[in-house]
Amino acid sequence: MTPHINAKPGQIAKTVLMPGDPLRAKFIAEKFLTNVELVNTVRNVFMYTGLYKGKPITVAASGMGVPSIGIYSYELFKFYDVDRIVRIGSAGAYTADLKLYDVVLVNEAYTDSHAYAEMVLGQKTHVLRPSAKLNAQLLENALKLGIDVTVGRIHTQDVFYSSRPLEKTIEISKAIAVEMESFALFANAKKLGKEAACLLTISDNLITHEETSSEERETKFSQMMEIALELA
Repeated sequence: MTPHINAKPGQIAKTVLMPGDPLRAKFIAEKFLTNVELVNTVRNVFMYTGLYKGKPITVAASGMGVPSIGIYSYELFKFYDVDRIVRIGSAGAYTADLKLYDVVLVNEAYTDSHAYAEMVLGQKTHVLRPSAKLNAQLLENALKLGIDVTVGRIHTQDVFYSSRPLEKTIEISKAIAVEMESFALFANAKKLGKEAACLLTISDNLITHEETSSEERETKFSQMMEIALELA
């Protein structure tokens, strides 16, 4: 056990899906898994292990932001011997072409600050990439399920309420959408020789100002969930 996870050895599966919201983790476990066990309750960051189509998988909340997912993904990789983590989260679109509920598969994560990469990897980089192998598997899963996926660069932003003009942020990041966690997940995977990927559902559009409700973000992002669950 770690300071942040009280699961016992063997209670975490080799494949972990990480939504940000603990209640989304609970929803996924109850809706899609069988033989479900709640294996972590520290700080109410719920983690569940169960079976999907007879195969073990863990759904673990990450909390919000780089520091939070940085802690949980590192501990899962390092101390629970997890092989691969897929973040399944929400994102705000930087382009009018992305509609509410569209699914995005991340092929690059850009961050404004190189601090996390410098501290974890010892390098000053603003861009990190997921596992190419894992991305290929997720694309194959989406194809089999008949779900359209947009592949692109996302912006992992540390500041939610930024005063920088949106147009400037989009110009700098060259991203199609924004979220707050993927860069740290990719850094930890690279550091520890593990696999990581990120699937996102568009929850709001910063260009058109369309948005979903908190309840919809918790329960209605099922396509992204189904693509990731097929990795079990």
